[in-house]
Amino acid sequence: MADLAQPLAARTPWRALAWGTAGLVAIMVGAIAIWTGIPGLQNFLLVFNSLMIEAAPFVLLGALVSAAIEVFVPATAFERLTRLPEPLQLPASGLAGLAFPVCECGSVPVARRLAAKGLSPAAAVTFMLAAPILNPIVLVSTVVAYRGRDVMVPMVAGRAVLGLVAAMAVGWVIGGRAPGSILKPRPEDEHHHGEEGTRSARFFGHLAGDFSFMARFLVLGAAVAAAMQTFVPQSVLGAIANTPIVNLAAMMGLAFVLSLCSESDAFVAASFVQFGPASQLAFLVFGPMVDTKLGFLYAATFTRGFFRTVVVIVAAVTLVGTLWLEVLLG
Repeated sequence: MADLAQPLAARTPWRALAWGTAGLVAIMVGAIAIWTGIPGLQNFLLVFNSLMIEAAPFVLLGALVSAAIEVFVPATAFERLTRLPEPLQLPASGLAGLAFPVCECGSVPVARRLAAKGLSPAAAVTFMLAAPILNPIVLVSTVVAYRGRDVMVPMVAGRAVLGLVAAMAVGWVIGGRAPGSILKPRPEDEHHHGEEGTRSARFFGHLAGDFSFMARFLVLGAAVAAAMQTFVPQSVLGAIANTPIVNLAAMMGLAFVLSLCSESDAFVAASFVQFGPASQLAFLVFGPMVDTKLGFLYAATFTRGFFRTVVVIVAAVTLVGTLWLEVLLG
């Protein structure tokens, strides 16, 4: 993910200006809502601020972990996966997300590096898709988002299990292809931005870039969720939420469009109370594997047809798994 934020020095002034402007606009809107007493604006700000306050610490924690892995964890820590017997590489690569918690953007360059180092493409892709969901920070944020609800355990367990199954399913379909068959040739892959300077300087550089990158999607997601909860008629949301299969597809489509960071998406999903747990789970499983920003990353990293394969398999696994949950909880 840090790669997407480069060059940091060139973009920081513009980012500071953009975030400062956004903050001033938010303050002005809040002041207008308070002075005028407009219920719609007040409700929008209440939902938006609640989501931001709950999710922002997890975005910051995710940026800290991502920067620490980038700067302090040696590449050999990942290369050990290549020494495992092939039958174990797929499940071990999926579960590696518990030990190497990277978000969905950070997992793409890591997966490419693993494949280039000799790990089978199937195992590298499995890690790439599973890590953003099995990330401990993501699982903890899901617990916090659903705390106090009867469905907390099914949501957390369902997200972890279904995410791992979907990732392994894609890895299995990719099969024993050679690295060159799925990776686009790019000689600059092995470059590393920001290697100059001390480790601490590089760490804070990556931290600033990662947090800035992830925070923008959190703001967008919180704003869209608040707007839907406030301005979309409840009858419309209720009609979609109560229509089998359509409700699941709608939440998957919303996850694709919003492109949230997996470390904060549980708070947005939990805010859609009109939709049942199965629909919210579809949002939480599909989004970290398939969304708009990942589409561009996949297109730049993998050969033609890879993104289509991921979309079809992840959508199928997510739909089947969440349908079962809907039946069990219904």
